[in-house]
Amino acid sequence: MQGLMQDVPLLVSSLIRHADRHHGDVEVVSRRVEGDIHRTTYREVHGRARRLANALDALGVALSDRVATLAWNGYRHLELYYAVSGKGSVLHTINPRLAPEQIAWIANHAEDRCLFFDLTFLPIVEKIAPLMKTVRAVVAMTDREHMPPSPPGVELLCYEELVAAHGDRYAWPELDEHLASSLCYTSGTTGHPKGALYSHRSTLLHTFAITWPDVMNLSARDTIMPVVPMFHVNAWGIPYAATMTGAKLVLPGCALDGKSVYELMEAEKVTMAAGVPTVWQNLLAYVGQNGLRFTSMQRTVIGGAALPPAMLRTFEERYGVAALHAWGMTEMSPLGTLCALRPQHAALPADDAFAIKAKQGRVFHGVDMKIVDDAGNDLPWDGAAFGNLLVRGPCVVREYFQGEGGDPLVTDAEGLRWFPTGDVATIDADGYMQITDRSKDVIKSGGEWISSIDLENIALTHPAVAMAACIGVPHPKWDERPLLVVVLRPGAGATRDELLRIYEGRVPKWQIPDDVAIVDAIPLGATGKMLKNKLREQFAGYRWPAP
Repeated sequence: MQGLMQDVPLLVSSLIRHADRHHGDVEVVSRRVEGDIHRTTYREVHGRARRLANALDALGVALSDRVATLAWNGYRHLELYYAVSGKGSVLHTINPRLAPEQIAWIANHAEDRCLFFDLTFLPIVEKIAPLMKTVRAVVAMTDREHMPPSPPGVELLCYEELVAAHGDRYAWPELDEHLASSLCYTSGTTGHPKGALYSHRSTLLHTFAITWPDVMNLSARDTIMPVVPMFHVNAWGIPYAATMTGAKLVLPGCALDGKSVYELMEAEKVTMAAGVPTVWQNLLAYVGQNGLRFTSMQRTVIGGAALPPAMLRTFEERYGVAALHAWGMTEMSPLGTLCALRPQHAALPADDAFAIKAKQGRVFHGVDMKIVDDAGNDLPWDGAAFGNLLVRGPCVVREYFQGEGGDPLVTDAEGLRWFPTGDVATIDADGYMQITDRSKDVIKSGGEWISSIDLENIALTHPAVAMAACIGVPHPKWDERPLLVVVLRPGAGATRDELLRIYEGRVPKWQIPDDVAIVDAIPLGATGKMLKNKLREQFAGYRWPAP
């Protein structure tokens, strides 16, 4: 017997329609690339999204056509989120930090029909325009006053003129909730990037989940600033969740330095922010150097790379801001876990509580995970055994767009299909997962595995260290040994022996790095992650010091 409930599809358009009807007066504040602060509301975003949907129809954008963006976090990008997906097309956010040739490859692979871009990225558009094979319209996201000259061979359209030329009467279609809504590509640090094609259903389920109290705990009482870019896995779903809950949304545009982020946070009374550790490192440096405090910030979600324990303590002990460690992947929409303490942890000593908070955390309903050995056998959840991390759920990819890379899933003994994350992790008895390394970054020395992340976190406790990476370098006796690569803070100094001394008593002696390389910079990828593959290439011929 079937239930007797209405069958209303889960659609992206329902989010902005709900926001308009139930909290349409709530502000969306943006720092524009034109340099000023722009204020609008969810009701106005909805009206302009409907105008934009009419404009897309006039441009010939059809059902399931891909519409690309090269844009920062701003109200125009938010309008595209709802106009494109709402009309049944696919929003394709492209990471502008990739190389132009890679951006062109992605646009061609996705068969994008239109490209919308912020003025910041005009130099990229000029380079890729001759290489794009399917793009029929290129739109500068600005007004006529700020329109740049069209590059050779490309006629630029003006975003504000497109919006103004069409009315705001538009009926969002009742789509199949399994229809694709947005497309994000992996960073492609090895081989070509691969596309994760999200559905309306998966997007709505992910949006529901991240608002829950034990996840991001989002509500209408929040003022939210996603510093994580809207081109990076849809800013972790926060633009959708803010729209759903009626939270005030603050979009920082391209000014992501510590001073700009802090001043916008304070001016708009931001209560919750989300971003990668490198952004927060700059913010904390600015706040610390200038003797400032956070007057409204209550919590920050930190993901994209491991949250250094020193950063966690700085946020919480010095500034009273809860730092919530999150983990996920493009292939997971992207959130998989978030670290919130359980009731039994309330009475723990501070150091024990921090040890838990440094973990990547627990899954929420809709995500399942397990760890397995190289033969696929399940490993115990005891916090000690570590193995390959597998995940599954309605927000996890089944396959990549256009079949790129073949079938990524593995089948277990029960016939269930799991996605292999490429991470090596432990899971404790309370279900808290901790990444010990990427499978390709684990250091194997004399047959024993060493976690590079553990060694990096210890290095970051030294006051002179700004960034740290630990890589395995070939060794004539031990197969490979850990080499610590560090960037020092401006004006700070530290010797090799001083940096290695901090490991004494904190890890077994055989895990202590054999040497330290002090460099001017550590290469970062398009999403702010350290490119250890580049470091391994750089130090491939490294000569170990004589014992």
